[in-house]
Amino acid sequence: MTQIIALAGKGGTGKTTTAALLLKYLTAHKMTPALAVDADANANLNELLHLDVRTTLGTIRKELKGDIPPGMSRDQYMEMKIHQSLIEEEGFDLMVMGQPDGPGCYCAANQYLAMSMDRLADNYQYIIVDNEAGMEHLSRLNLRKIDYLLIVSDPSARGILTARRIAELTGPLQLDIRQQYLIVNRAPDPIPSALQEKIDAAVVEANMQLAGIIPASEELVSQELSGESYLQLAEDSKVIQQAFAIFDRIFKSKKP
Repeated sequence: MTQIIALAGKGGTGKTTTAALLLKYLTAHKMTPALAVDADANANLNELLHLDVRTTLGTIRKELKGDIPPGMSRDQYMEMKIHQSLIEEEGFDLMVMGQPDGPGCYCAANQYLAMSMDRLADNYQYIIVDNEAGMEHLSRLNLRKIDYLLIVSDPSARGILTARRIAELTGPLQLDIRQQYLIVNRAPDPIPSALQEKIDAAVVEANMQLAGIIPASEELVSQELSGESYLQLAEDSKVIQQAFAIFDRIFKSKKP
């Protein structure tokens, strides 16, 4: 069955960086095919993967509100356009959500999108959803059952507090979360004892597991500034080894 991995956290914590590193992990371990969904209106996962975006689902939504080609149902047209929007790479595809319809909009276009996503999901072993700061896209995509919720925080008291609140909100949002993990990104090495205390308290209070801590990395900064894909980072590099160790803890029972 398809496994859904969603990333959440406040803005600027490194969710997209974590999503790119996770995609490298899945492809390196042949845990494919995978679908990466960039659900942030300010889409930039494609930049970390060095891929060009041709069409977003936001554009498709707008097209659905107009005339449909003769001989096609709106459902068929939506499914065709979604397949055309996929950026196909070796081992994974990328889908970019783009701009939403607006707050609270559950129009017919979003309903067709959710139905198409249900059918599309069967083609993948894993789906990674890189969210914006909120969790609204999960309901729009009809992804209320999440196998792994990865809550990403920066190394700040406010970031850890926000991560805890996100974990606590999954119940009221009626999201069915199988496992939820905290990942602290861009942390100092070693971790200050005061920060470690806040991390330890948050995972206990919000019923999370601590997946691990990714230290600040000049290598990631250099890779992004050069415009090179994170997928090209050497597997023996320090940051990749650190990230892979975290993902090993999360998926230890899933690796072939």
